[in-house]
Amino acid sequence: MPQRSLPAGPVACPGCGRPVAPGWGPCPHCARERASLRWVATPPPSATSASVAEPRGPYSGPPAYRGIPRWGFAALPFRRDAEAEPVPEWQRARTLAQTLVPALRMTAVVAGLAAGAEIWRYVLLLQSRTAALSAGAVSASDVLVVGTGWFATILGLLAGLFVVSWSVVASRAAAARSGSIPARRARDVVAGWVVPGLNLSVPGSVLAEIEHGALDRPADERPRPSRALLVWWAVWALGVVLSLTVFGLSFRSGVQARADGVVLHALVDLVAAAVAVLTARLVATLTTLLAPVRTPARETLVAVRAGA
Repeated sequence: MPQRSLPAGPVACPGCGRPVAPGWGPCPHCARERASLRWVATPPPSATSASVAEPRGPYSGPPAYRGIPRWGFAALPFRRDAEAEPVPEWQRARTLAQTLVPALRMTAVVAGLAAGAEIWRYVLLLQSRTAALSAGAVSASDVLVVGTGWFATILGLLAGLFVVSWSVVASRAAAARSGSIPARRARDVVAGWVVPGLNLSVPGSVLAEIEHGALDRPADERPRPSRALLVWWAVWALGVVLSLTVFGLSFRSGVQARADGVVLHALVDLVAAAVAVLTARLVATLTTLLAPVRTPARETLVAVRAGA
């Protein structure tokens, strides 16, 4: 780079700003070294000249190689990724129970509201025998009966689907816990829940088998249902019989038949709420029993007496 020419008079020091004689070297005031060169940045010639784009020729096909390319993947056998460990059945049952138990509790609440709506409708029917009813009360009763009835039906079907799925998984978990083969196939368990007649005995037997395996009882011993399971079984059978009775009596016509239908629907809703509550408790208990038992850590307390 070209050197900077010296000025005629004194110049200011770039460090302290005091006037000093022109030249290069240290400042007599601040002893700062003064540079003897001046660096000037200039753009390259290619930046100032306009770049002309070369015209692109016609497409001539993919690139060709004079020889066989040597690049590519390594010559190794095909390897599959390590398969994840299968999820144990008791953990799948616990996952289903986490959704099933809240669904059953919500079904119980809605079924209780549906029973209350049917009872209110029956009270209105009794009042209509001696006095005229207001249009608002009748409309509100109709909306409440229809709304809670359909909502309870939908929730009951969804909860029932989860109950059947949980019972299939829980039966496998109970069999795996006892080291035996499940007593029933999955389709037999499903058929036992949904086929009329079979659903009076098969669901209780399936839950009894799950309870038998969860309590680590001998596999060759006959299952002995607990008191809570027997109570659930009785209420469940009562609900099935009432549902079939109401369905059979729904084809009757007449004022008395409608009044009887209201009473029976209220009774069915109350039993459905009781079944939902008992099922939620039973599912939560059996799911807890199916989990593996953790060995408690033993701690030893040592007391040291002074002077011993």
